Amino acid sequence: MTSVRYVAIGDSFTEGVGDERPDGTPRGWADLAAEGWATSRGEAIDYANLAIRGKLAWPVVDEQLEPALALRPTHLSFNGGGNDMLRPGRSIDRVVDAFVHVAARCAAEGVVPILLAGADPSGGLPLSRVIRRRGDELTRAVTARLRGRTGIVWAINWTDASLREPAYWSPDRLHMNVRGHHRVAARVLEAVGEQAPPAWWSLPEGAGAHLDNRDYYRAHVVPWIRRRLTGTSSGDGRSAKIPDWLRVPPHLPETA
Repeated sequence: MTSVRYVAIGDSFTEGVGDERPDGTPRGWADLAAEGWATSRGEAIDYANLAIRGKLAWPVVDEQLEPALALRPTHLSFNGGGNDMLRPGRSIDRVVDAFVHVAARCAAEGVVPILLAGADPSGGLPLSRVIRRRGDELTRAVTARLRGRTGIVWAINWTDASLREPAYWSPDRLHMNVRGHHRVAARVLEAVGEQAPPAWWSLPEGAGAHLDNRDYYRAHVVPWIRRRLTGTSSGDGRSAKIPDWLRVPPHLPETA
């Protein structure tokens, strides 16, 4: 078997925000997919993650794609556009261009692109109908532009109805929780032809309570608006959490 070298680029979705370890560092679906990939194959894989929260689609491409390709991966995952959809006046076509560019660069370098659509958070957000409509448009436009191109692995989470349920989302209603990240990891593993642990498709619901609307707006919406007004980002000052190869071993069941 060819050794797998998997690198992930993107924003908070790929960084793993919402699925934090006890020390507060994000884990997320890409970390889980790397672990599951190694376990399914029964051998270690190399894994890197250059994603940084708060990034728009083209800054992800401009800042992360070439450093990721310089690692000489066998597989590269890309998701972008979630932050673009939350901002008025952003061009859907421009986001689609980012996906097309990633696919073209991967093809030129002999890398398998894994293109993801994020899960649909619109049910819990203000302006939910607008966000759902823009997400639908983006998903249709990306798949239409790249339809017929061979060698692309698709993981379209936007149309997964289960992932729209509140039990898959963190209290900020914008990022998935541990349950959501595990389900996305399972979908990615299925897309690349590997086996995910069956429990990952629907972990037991956690005990974390969601905020009522008043506390939610105070804790999450107002800070988001403040960042937009001041031109700052949640990713300012952050660097990639796994900028170079990390060897991920298979998770072997404990023996008695």
